[in-house]
Formats: sequence, C-alpha cells, structure tokens
Amino acid sequence: MKQKYWKWLVLHSWELWIAFIISSIAATSWLDEIDYRVSDWLYQKPGEINSDIVVIGVDAETLNKLGSLSMWGRQDIPKIITYLNEHDPQARPAVIGLDFLITGENPQAPEVDKQLVETIARYDNIVLASDVDEDDSSDDPYARWNRAWSVDPPFEALAAVVDIGHICFPYDSDGIVRHQLLYVNTTENGQLYSFARIIYEKYCQYKGIAPNPSPNTASDGIYWLPFTAKSYSQGVNFLDLLEGKVRSEFYRDKIVLIGSYAPGMGDEVLTPLDRSSTVYGIDVHANAIQAFQKGFFPREAKQNWQIIILFFLSFISTILFQSSKLSVVLTTWLIICVGWLGLCKICYQHAIILHALWGPLVASVLFICVVSFKYIHTRAERDMVTLTFGRYVDPTIMNQLLKSGGVDVGGSLKNIAVLFVDIRGFTTMSEQLPPPTVVEILNKYLTLTTNCIRRHHGTLDKFVGDCTMAFWNAPLPQEDPVMLACRAAVDMIKESEVFRTELKERFGREIAFGVGVHWGSAVVGNIGSPFRMDYTAIGDTVNTAARLEANAPGGTIYISRDVADILGERANVTSLGDTVKLKGKADGFEVLILNSLNETEEV
Repeated sequence: MKQKYWKWLVLHSWELWIAFIISSIAATSWLDEIDYRVSDWLYQKPGEINSDIVVIGVDAETLNKLGSLSMWGRQDIPKIITYLNEHDPQARPAVIGLDFLITGENPQAPEVDKQLVETIARYDNIVLASDVDEDDSSDDPYARWNRAWSVDPPFEALAAVVDIGHICFPYDSDGIVRHQLLYVNTTENGQLYSFARIIYEKYCQYKGIAPNPSPNTASDGIYWLPFTAKSYSQGVNFLDLLEGKVRSEFYRDKIVLIGSYAPGMGDEVLTPLDRSSTVYGIDVHANAIQAFQKGFFPREAKQNWQIIILFFLSFISTILFQSSKLSVVLTTWLIICVGWLGLCKICYQHAIILHALWGPLVASVLFICVVSFKYIHTRAERDMVTLTFGRYVDPTIMNQLLKSGGVDVGGSLKNIAVLFVDIRGFTTMSEQLPPPTVVEILNKYLTLTTNCIRRHHGTLDKFVGDCTMAFWNAPLPQEDPVMLACRAAVDMIKESEVFRTELKERFGREIAFGVGVHWGSAVVGNIGSPFRMDYTAIGDTVNTAARLEANAPGGTIYISRDVADILGERANVTSLGDTVKLKGKADGFEVLILNSLNETEEV
C-alpha cells in the first residue's frame, strides 16, 4: 500500500508541485487587486432602492450660500430638526440621522450649544455621529479594528440627550469600501454600534417591528456589505430644507439622512459599484441601513478552506489539461471558468462568498501554459521532422508528415520497396578523368537519380560513392509503393541515355545505370549514435535489393519475384529464373528483368 502511495506521488509530482505553487501565490496578497475587481463584478449588483430612506445633502449650492459648515451648522441644525418634526404634525420622519461631528463646546456662543441640546432633547428620533481617534498605521486594513479605540463623541451635554453611532469605515487594501463595522471597540464604553445600525433599530422601534439580527462578525466587528445603490439622493439639499421648500410627503415616516454631499468635505469614498467616481459617506450609511432591512449578510468563506479547494482544483486541472487535445483543453477551461463563477453565485445565494477570481485564474494560467507548451512542442516536432526527413523525402510526403503532427522516428518493422542504382564503369572513368570533372559528373548523376526518386515520392536514404539508395512506403504508408519505385527506376534508365550521350560528346566516355528493386519487410527508423544518426532501412530486403543492383548490367533493371507479382500485368518482364546467383541467397531465388511498364498514369 505504501509503495503504491509513493508511486502515485512520484507519478503526479509535477501536478502537485504546480498546485502547491498556485495555492501559495493565492494565499498571499498578490492577487487581491484583481480578485477584488472580479468579485465586485460578480457580487455587487445595483438593486432597487428602498423608498423609506432619503438623503438630504449639504451640497455645493448650500455651501456657496451659507459658507462652511462650521460657520452655521450648530445654529441651523436645530431649525431643520424642528421643521422636520413640527412643520406637519401628522408627517414627522421615523428617524433623522445627522452625519455631522459636533464635538467640543463652543465657548464663544454657549447659547447656540444650549439651543442645539434643547432642540435635540425635545425629540426622540435623532441619531448623531461619532468618530474614533484613528492613529494606527497598520498595513492590515482589518487587524487595526481588533482593538479598543478612544472615541471622539459629541460634547458631554449633547451626548447625554441623543443616540450616537460611529461612522468609521474599514477600507480594503485597494482603497475601496466593501465592508462595514457593526461596532467599534472603545476604551470608554465598550462596543459602540454603527450609525446605520442605531438608525435601523430606531426605525424598527418606530414601525413597531422586530429588527433583523445583526450580521455575525469576529471580534473586530467587520462584516461584508452588499451595496444596493451608488446614491440615495433625490435632489433635495440642506438649503431646500432650511428654506422650507421640502414637502412633508418627502420625509413622512421615513429615515432622513443628512450629511456632506460636496467635494472637499472629507467624506468621499470609493465603493465597488463604481470605482471611477467617489460617493459620500451618507450614501454608504444608507446602503448599510437597507442591508439591515434585507437581513442578507454573506460571509467570506474561510481562507484556509478556499486554498485547499484551489489546490485540488489546480491539481485536477493540470492533469486534465496536459493529457488532452487542444479542443478538449479549451472546453475544460471554459467549463472550469463558467462552473466556478456559477458555484460562486450559488454559494453567494447561500450567504457564502468565494474568491471569484481563483477558479478562472487557475484555469486560464494553466490553459495558457498548456497551449504554449503544445505550441512549442509542435514547433519542435515540426523542426525535428524537417531536420530528419527534409533531406530525404519528397515535399509532398514532407507536408503530409507536418500535417499529421509528425511521425514516430524510432525503429519499426515496415514493408517497403527498396531501390538501388549504380553507375557501371564509374570507377574506371574516375581514374582517367581529372578530379573536378569526376565530381561534376557524379553530381549530375546524383541529381538525376534524386529527381527521379522525389518525382515518384520516394525517400532518399543515402549516397554511397556512385550508388544511390531509396525506399518507398516509409516514413508514411503509400498507395502502390512498388509501382512508384519501379517508375523511378524506369525514369532513371530513360534519363541516363541523355546523360550518357552528353558524356560521350564531352569526354568520350560512356556510362550506364544498373538498378535493383525488391519488396519486403525491413527495420526503418533513426539508426546511428548520438553524434551521427540517419533515417534509414536495414534488413534482408535492403541487402537483396543491393544484390539485385550489383548484378544488373548497365541499362537494366533487376527485380525480384515479389516485385513482379505485385506489378502483375502492368509490367513487361523477362524471367531469368535462378540463373543469377545473389550473394547470401539460396538457390531458387528468381530474378527478373523489368523491361517496361504498361501503365503510364501516376499512382
């Protein structure tokens, strides 16, 4: 059992190593930026805004007319609170959330502070904002909240008569607000709940309904916020309210949120719904309130479990990709990408958040690697085929080899037609002519035989002095290889006559070709040493063809009975019986002369 286990590990060590690398990278923060983007695209979808939540913004128009908030805020806030609660006694808001920090008393205008306190104390539907003294420079955007903070609340008299919620945001590492703090731990009073949660519970109390449970959080109070809308504003600003232009139907029994709504007020954030432009904190609180109303709070799955899932996904994908055809790899890639995103959506509907990027990323990286590897391997194989066979075979066969994706160049037993051709009298002639002339004649002869071989789709094996060897039906099977070989032999004899006449005129010398053709089995493949290797054929069939050529007179083609039987009536032959004794062959081996071929069409 242990031996099988270790064999399995060794067999799949490469896939395991790839899965480990991918999982290790995912466990770091390197992929966070792109993972955030993919997850935002998949999970954060705009929805229908709850009409019970309205936003009144302190916008640019308000600031242009009234000046900065610090100049008029404490004086005018009592006016709008009174207006909302008393302008129409039958139409007061359910809750008024003031997203302003009113800290420290104003010693220069104590009567203004007194008026503010008295006004807010008169009503029970007011919620004020509070912040903490954020002095932590931790790189981890979440770890910093797992500690107690010092609160910066409204001044003491005001804090005693109003409900307070914190307005802190936990930013993700890319600067986007995707999470919220249900509470912050404070050094003064323990857990201080969020501005949005206090408003929501106050709203439920007003409506006489039970609030939905709070989202489950760790000790840091952080939860994932499903955003509904970028803006809850309906075009009503603080100035409209201050001038009494807002009708009671706008705010009757609703949650009215009032806060900064202009650039430069220090309350601008980026949300996953729109990375290209900022929104204001008051809209984030509005999204949080609506999320409390829905009661749907998905939680990120444990990172360790996701890494384990990713490891096995990477391992299985690597096996599938490397052992399949490109079309299967492409289909597998598509299935993994779509399947993972579908799994993420299903899990999200069950309040579980997975890393949306991980599945498609793993599949895409492996897909690119496999396609690149296959491309490189194919190119290498094409180069190998070209290098191995380009010098030997007809271009038509070469193209077939490349289209078929190469060929097994290891030795194998094949039935082939083997041809040998030699120049009769060449040795004597080479002794009598100058070396340059001998080389010229030899090159013309070899060109002639090579052209005949290639014309009839043969594989040129080798030149041995003035002898040429070729074979048919390898490296690829051919239709009627014996006929092709004999056609090449006949062409060699015919064309040698022209060559012979030319030599007679130029040098006063005559030559003739002797050809031998045999059909049978032979070992064909790359044969040699690592330093020198040739694609060739060996065996008795090759030896017999060589013996036939060696015994053939000039201008004659000797063939075996095996060749003659395959040619049949397509050839005119003359049998010599066993009168020609071939070295290494027993008595009774029949040799025939191929006089001509009756068939003239190309095979």
